[in-house]
Amino acid sequence: MTISSSLNASVSGLAANASRLATISDNIANSSTFGYKRAETDFHAMVSSDTGVRYSAGGVRTSTRRLIDQTGSLVTTSNATDLAVRGRGFLPVARASEVQQGSTSPQMFLTTTGSFRTDSEGFLRTDSGLMLLGWPANVDGTIPTFARDSDDALEPVRININRLSGEPTTSVTLGVNLPATQTIPGSAGDPLFLPVEYFDNLGVSENLNITFTPTVPGAPPASNTWTMQIEDSVNPGTVIGGYTLVFDNSPASGGSIASVTTVSGGTYDAATGTLIVNVASGPMEINIGVPGQSDGITQLADSFAPLNISKNGSPVGNMTSVEIDTNGLVHAFFNTGVTRTIFQVPLVDLPNPNGLEAIDNQLYVISPESGSMFLRDAGDGAIGDVVAFAREESTTDVAAELTAMIQTQRAYSSNAKVIQTVDEMLQETTNIKR
Repeated sequence: MTISSSLNASVSGLAANASRLATISDNIANSSTFGYKRAETDFHAMVSSDTGVRYSAGGVRTSTRRLIDQTGSLVTTSNATDLAVRGRGFLPVARASEVQQGSTSPQMFLTTTGSFRTDSEGFLRTDSGLMLLGWPANVDGTIPTFARDSDDALEPVRININRLSGEPTTSVTLGVNLPATQTIPGSAGDPLFLPVEYFDNLGVSENLNITFTPTVPGAPPASNTWTMQIEDSVNPGTVIGGYTLVFDNSPASGGSIASVTTVSGGTYDAATGTLIVNVASGPMEINIGVPGQSDGITQLADSFAPLNISKNGSPVGNMTSVEIDTNGLVHAFFNTGVTRTIFQVPLVDLPNPNGLEAIDNQLYVISPESGSMFLRDAGDGAIGDVVAFAREESTTDVAAELTAMIQTQRAYSSNAKVIQTVDEMLQETTNIKR
């Protein structure tokens, strides 16, 4: 009985070490595979009943697991849409075959890295046919609120390089100096004209035609008063805003706005220094400055000088490139200098990453052992962030695997030696009969 148990234990030892050698060979074979997570074989003793007189060998059994929560080193690449997760979390992807077949809810797979490039239809996909998933942004670049415990709202990230984009102007800041000499008695009182370009909702260039007319008094002192009228080039001759500007001439605040009286159009807000007029494409906020401060329209010296005129908005431009930031936001860059958010790629978080089911191409599937998934913003709290221009290397340490291979080989040889010894002992037992 004891000799037989020794034989059985050694046979199980051969099988166990063969299983360990399989994981070692797999790890070494994938030492250069991006995103590969090394596998590990653990040995567990099997104990037979012990009568106290004779010891019976139970042998050994194995369990194999993939260490998915281990992270490999990141290496830099030259592709802006090469992505890697730095820290906790997984990138959501789907098979291109499902998307191309018209599936409205393709199965979500998980990975920690991928080299994504646009295909003929503009989808970000890898050479192995995996499409990156994300939430689409609104037209204004904001991300709607989606359910975080479901992947139903995720869709393949699609980038249309031929996409055109324009941004309407909604805010203008006027930094203009009006000549103080035009409001003294005897001055010519000629109006001053200032066209300010803006872009409508279709990206068409239009103008705010602003006229500054000084009030010339008949006798001293200077009036320090101007009338500002605003017209829209879409409707020439129609005044959309009229205001009376009075400037301060005190030693402390000389040249700054003292007061603004609304004649027509939107009311002037002294707290913010802004007024709102309605152009053809909608309301537009114009900042002319706060009373007592010289950051807007001023009246100094004898020169008319537009010093600082700034506005938002842009003409229609072509998309030139795409980048993904650490928070998973996909930004499209246009040749007009405009940057627009078009997608957000969340990271998938799970209680037990090692419980995921591993499949081909460094992909993982959610299983009961991994726990329920939750979609999180990259870089939020304990969750990792997304690194562009990067790939994650294999977690295999070749030196450690070769060391483990030597140990496995010696253990396998030792178990084989035990079997040989048991065979010789059984032979001796057989020879007793002679």
